[in-house]
Order: sequence, then structure tokens, then C-alpha cells
Amino acid sequence: MWPYWRRRRQAGRICAVSTPASPASATALSPLDRFFHITERGSTMAREIRGGIVTFFTMSYILVLNPLILSAEHEGIAPLGTTQQIAAGTALVACVMTILMGVVANYPMALAAGLGINAMVAYTLVGMNGMTYADAMGLVVIEGIIILLLVLTGFREAVFKAVPTYLKTAISVGIGLFIALIGLVDAKVVRPGGTPLELGLGGSLQGWPVLVFLFGLFLILVLHVRRVKGAILIGIVSSTVLAVILEAVLQLGTFNDDPQRGPVNLTGWALSRPYLEGSPIELPSLATLGQFNLLGSIEKVGIVSMVLLVFSLMLADFFDTMGTMVAVGAEGELLDEEGNPPRTREILVVDSLAAMAGGAGGVSSNTSYVESAAGVGEGARTGLASVVTGLMFGLSMFIAPVVSMVPYEAATPALVVVGFLMMMQVTDIDWSSPEIALPAFLTIIMMPFSYSITNGIGAGIIAYLVIQVATGGVKRVHPLMWLAGALFIVYFTLTPIKAILGVA
Repeated sequence: MWPYWRRRRQAGRICAVSTPASPASATALSPLDRFFHITERGSTMAREIRGGIVTFFTMSYILVLNPLILSAEHEGIAPLGTTQQIAAGTALVACVMTILMGVVANYPMALAAGLGINAMVAYTLVGMNGMTYADAMGLVVIEGIIILLLVLTGFREAVFKAVPTYLKTAISVGIGLFIALIGLVDAKVVRPGGTPLELGLGGSLQGWPVLVFLFGLFLILVLHVRRVKGAILIGIVSSTVLAVILEAVLQLGTFNDDPQRGPVNLTGWALSRPYLEGSPIELPSLATLGQFNLLGSIEKVGIVSMVLLVFSLMLADFFDTMGTMVAVGAEGELLDEEGNPPRTREILVVDSLAAMAGGAGGVSSNTSYVESAAGVGEGARTGLASVVTGLMFGLSMFIAPVVSMVPYEAATPALVVVGFLMMMQVTDIDWSSPEIALPAFLTIIMMPFSYSITNGIGAGIIAYLVIQVATGGVKRVHPLMWLAGALFIVYFTLTPIKAILGVA
């Protein structure tokens, strides 16, 4: 365990130095406190609960988005269940794996079906030479098994520790910019336009939902500056209440920019309408559980294509989690001097099991969520926050209508604020040294610019290797970094490689 807990003063944050409880005082701690080391990590029960709730609300959109993606019919191939059944399965797997992360790894990081991987399952794998959803979920399970083996052999942890400390810092900063951009895009404050991205519609902020976002953002900022406890949670709840009132009075409807799907509505709610229709309670159906075909893909696409597809899934999972746990740990000051979080192996084991569980549950690979940094920004420092988030996912199986009332515009201001907090670590990078600054810079910018944590990590590692070769620093490079660089080169050129090999 950590020999002491250190908290720094950064940009107006309140700081304190707390040492572990003495043997006499330790006996006065509750069993829950002793198990999760809450006091030892400078936290409190209230902060852990608040942090867990905030994390849930900032990532609860997956309960709406994952079913929308995985319930689509492709090439005449039916999904594994209805949107309600997929939502229930999504919530159950997220519940179990997030609680496991809290209990086993004691880390404030939540897991759920990963965006990007679920899209790859639905829009790339399904329909490929007749591949079904069950076949695609089988690939996800295989990918999870391989990653678990890499963790148990120590390989995954060794790769993580081989990454230079300044690159780990750059990963955290890049993720901060990335999640801030996610918040702005999801709330439609920033949209595709005449330029790659533009402010609102035609360069102007329009619509009541954007007002809800701005209300939540500035409320959280003011409360944070005034050091009000629970600033992020207060902001989310207050914004949701405002959104419910506006929708009840104005009937704003859901955003739609496709005339074929109904009337165009460019100023509606980005995903969920903040209103309650029918009963707030419903019994879940778990029809998707166990709906996977482990080796069905071999019959459809062949062994070579299957290997390449598993490699694509694996590399995204492998490095996304590395970036996420660094970002979460850096925000909560949980990292050691080399940038490694406590119980790294346990974190990676749970994350690997989550990939398998997501495939076996028919809801796509589950992975660590960078939105967990919002809960850490609220004060979470231990696995108790993850347990709270997991319980919220479990509860959401029965109160899905209530959860779906929280619109993007109410939850995403938290991501922007946490992005700011993570950005503050940029001062820990030595920008006067081009050898350090250039790989760090590419790591940081490629995450938001390519909308991918994995791409940012890959760009930084490759740049680091090229610069070390150019400056005669080859002997300083850990051998695993060469392997990681080679894997990323393959990852970035996978489509041409497939074309050369003549596989789908």
C-alpha cells in the first residue's frame, strides 16, 4: 500500500498532507474504510460515494448508445436482442465488472461497453461474409482471453512500465483534451461544419439544450472555484432539472439531421430527451447473455482474417486501458514516481476479464472508461467509488426510464471541467527538451484530433523511437518499446496489409 498520501496544491486546489492512520487510530476505522484504505488515501466516505455517482452519470449514456448501435440489423442479420434487452445486458456486465474493479483492484475506475469497439462489431464485423452478431461476440471473447494471458504472464504490465514517465504524463494530458472535446461534441456545442469543426450551428450557439450545457458548465466552474463539495454532482443534477423543465414547457424533441428519419431538428437534445414516459420502474430481460459463437468467425472469414480482426480489437483494448488508468491515477495523485498506479496487475486483470464478459454477455467488449476521471475530480480515490458506480449500473436495470432522463447536455459539462484539471499536468513535461517535448506533443494532439486514445499513444511511441534513433539514444530504449512501436506500425497500416494479403 501507499506509505503515505500526498496531495499537492495545483491551480487553487485545497491541499493537505495526510499520513496513514496510527495503529491506535486504525482500530477506530470502519471495516469498509480499512478494506478500501479510504482514510489512508486522504479521502472520505462521502467523497467516494459522490465520486461514484458522478462517474455513473457521466458514462450512463452508454445505456442508451450501446443498444442503439448493437440493435441495428445489417445485411439481413438480426441483432441478439431488442434495445431494452441489450440495455439490460449492458447495465449488468458494467455493474459486475465495475464492482470487481473496486473490490479487486481498489481503483476508482469504472468499466462498460466500449464505444468504438461496439461500432466495429456492428458496422464492420457483422455482415462480413455472413458473420453474425454471435460470431462477432466470439471474436471479442477470444481477444479478451489473449489479453488476459498477456496480463497473467506479466507482459502487459511490463509494456506499461516500459513507457517513459513523460510519455505517461502526455497520455494523461492528451486524454484531458480528448474528453473535453467529447463533452463539447456530444453536447453539440462543437459540430462538423464548413471547417472540420465549428462552434454550434454556422458558428453560432443555438438552441435551449446548449443553454443547459452552458448553465451546467459555468455552475460547476463557479462551485469549483469556491471550493464547494460536490460541485460536479450538483452541476449535473441542477442541469438535469433545468432540462426537464425546458422539455416539459417547450417540447424540444431529439436532435435529428437526417430527413429520412423524420423531421429535421438541429437544436434538439443530443441523445436522450429529459422526460419520463410511463412507469419509472421496469423489469429487465437478459436475453443477450451467453449469445456468442467462439469460433464461428473462422467458418465465415477464414483464419488469417480472424487473426487480423482479433489483433485490431486487442491493440485498441490493450493501450486504451493503459492511457485511461494513467489519466485517472494522475488526476487523483495515485501514481508513483514512475507514473504507475497501485495494483497495476489487478487493474489489468479485471479489464481483461471485462473484455471477455462483454463478449460473453452479447454486449461487446467492456473496457475502462476515461469518464471515471470525473468521479476522481469529485474526490474519489479508492475502489469504493467503483463499487458505488457499479451498484448504480445495477439499479439502472430497473429504473432505466429515470436514468435515460439525464441528457448529454447535463452530463458532459463535467467532462470539460475534468479535462481542465487533467490539462494542468502539462507543466510536468520538460518542454525545453525537444527529445521529450516532440513525442509528448504528438501524443497529446493526436488523441483529440484523431478521436482515439490508442492513436495518440501509438503516435507518441513511434515518435519517441524515431527520435532516440536519430539522437543516438537507442541503448536507452526498453526492448518492449520496440515491440510496441512495431505493433503500432502494423495497426496504423492494417488496411493496406489486408489488401496485400488479399483478405477481407
